[in-house]
Amino acid sequence: MLFEILFEPFTQYLFMKRAIIACISLSLGCTGVGVILVLRRMSLIGDALSHSALPGVAVGYVISGLSLPIMSLGGFISGLIVAILAGITSRSTILKEDATFVGFYLVAFSLGVVIISLKGTKIDLMHILLGSVLAINDTSLLLVAVVSSLSVIILSLIYRPLIIECFDSNFMYNISGLGGVYHLIFILMVVANMVVSMHAMGTLMSLGLMMLPALGARFWCREIPFLLVVSFFISLISSYLGLIVSYHMGWPSGASIVLFAGVIYLLSMFFGKYGTFLKAKNV
Repeated sequence: MLFEILFEPFTQYLFMKRAIIACISLSLGCTGVGVILVLRRMSLIGDALSHSALPGVAVGYVISGLSLPIMSLGGFISGLIVAILAGITSRSTILKEDATFVGFYLVAFSLGVVIISLKGTKIDLMHILLGSVLAINDTSLLLVAVVSSLSVIILSLIYRPLIIECFDSNFMYNISGLGGVYHLIFILMVVANMVVSMHAMGTLMSLGLMMLPALGARFWCREIPFLLVVSFFISLISSYLGLIVSYHMGWPSGASIVLFAGVIYLLSMFFGKYGTFLKAKNV
């Protein structure tokens, strides 16, 4: 009985196998990026980027319907444009980078919703906004795996300068002067992971597996390698529980996964080892 509840769906149904493989791939690619976003105090910028990809996704949808390659390319271009515009604005005006990201993402997100609503149906809009990892196909799965693999490789190559800049940007500038280049590469990684997450989690949920595990892991460890490992396992556990509940209870798959990640985050906030409500001074 217990085996039938917990494991049989993944052995019997191809769509469940695809879903868990997609979640494992997303966990590998997204959690490392999420940890760096938390360390660089860019969590809200990550949220802005996840929503700013919607106009490109919407244009891709209008041109080719629910075509994964076109929608992904459109979302990547849209997110990149918003990132560039926000960066230029923050360097040319009195606004900080986080404020400019919020301003551009609100405009972009609204534009995307309008485009989809005019050219599609409410069902199409809900599919793009909320996604469904249970409906992921072979093409989507391959794209998720490729982007996640590239993210892990690139992050391993630029890991040291990113971490140095997290804690002392002036020191990084003095020894290299390439801080802006690494920052741009990292932003591209964020956008790419956001775009592939949209196909499984939807635009509104794509940030869930990236940020909540990283935030939860922060309460359990202080060393960055351990943060990466714990964040990955929180993401994995959340994905498994979310898929099981979604299968048996009929809950939306993306929302279920993010909900379990949120529950683990809240529990960590109280019962974690460092900096919790109960151990506020132990940071």
